[in-house]
Amino acid sequence: MGFGDPVDCGLPGCRRSASPLPQSRGIISPNGGGLVPHHSRREFLKTGLAAGTLAVSGSLPLRAGRPTATDWVTLGKSGVKVTRLAFGTGSFSGQVQRDLGQDGFTRLVRYAYDCGIRFFETAESYGDMHRMLGVALKGIPRDGYRLMSKMTTREGVNPQEKIDELRKLANTEYFDVMLLHWQHTATWPTDTSRWQDGILESESKKAVVSHGASVHGLPALRQVPGNKWLDIAMIRMNHKGIRMDAEDYKTDGVGNVSEVVTHVKEVRKEGMGVISMKLVGEGTFNREDRKAAMRFAFKNAGVDCVTVGYKNTAEIDEAIENLNLALA
Repeated sequence: MGFGDPVDCGLPGCRRSASPLPQSRGIISPNGGGLVPHHSRREFLKTGLAAGTLAVSGSLPLRAGRPTATDWVTLGKSGVKVTRLAFGTGSFSGQVQRDLGQDGFTRLVRYAYDCGIRFFETAESYGDMHRMLGVALKGIPRDGYRLMSKMTTREGVNPQEKIDELRKLANTEYFDVMLLHWQHTATWPTDTSRWQDGILESESKKAVVSHGASVHGLPALRQVPGNKWLDIAMIRMNHKGIRMDAEDYKTDGVGNVSEVVTHVKEVRKEGMGVISMKLVGEGTFNREDRKAAMRFAFKNAGVDCVTVGYKNTAEIDEAIENLNLALA
């Protein structure tokens, strides 16, 4: 398939162009309202937007009340608005996405964008994914999507120089969210103070908009409630505890779901935004478990946003449908 060829969106009556240039697929309300895509009536209904009942005043849509996967939501006190469903690039540290090749990956990113997913996330440790994502998003107005990166907090590295390096690789002037990646010890808040200061300095230069941390393991997670530096926390979440937090951050066993949920609720009360990962159990879940994981993350834990890594358009369609069902 070449760029410009029609692709099947996975829903009856819907065909999209695989053009490498951004399509005029909808209107995003500047106040964070939902996307109103130009799709078939069947797809309107499937994505939770009531077809035929939208009244338009000027260029701003008046949305029906049902929440959807592609709504814009605010990540707590960070003030950053993202779509409820994100596009992850870290399946097996990005190997799944890299194996698509640049053209295949670009088509997948553009498909997700056309479906209304406007939050894209990557990490320094995901190999070439900053560069590949920058190529995939090239030409799309920068204010039309949100971009998150995660930095590995190594010794001997200048945080601001690392942020500048990643910005150049991703072909962006700024990151909407920058996280301290893979914090897995109880001492991470003090161990990473130099990195925290570096991110704040980059915020003052408008190279970063907001900040937070990705945590692994209960000893690290327990440091999140009450942390005054954090605006956003990235926390593993699913109903089965697969690849979730336990006393040993690298355990292959089942995580402590109850404690993780308790901490998520604590930090949300404190005003932090919560992004969750591991919604497909690192690829081990069947369809019913994937639906149950989405429902659990939003209905039980109450997260703001979830990120999922994809390798084809069918997985994007399913994730949108699963999240719409979870929100119904």
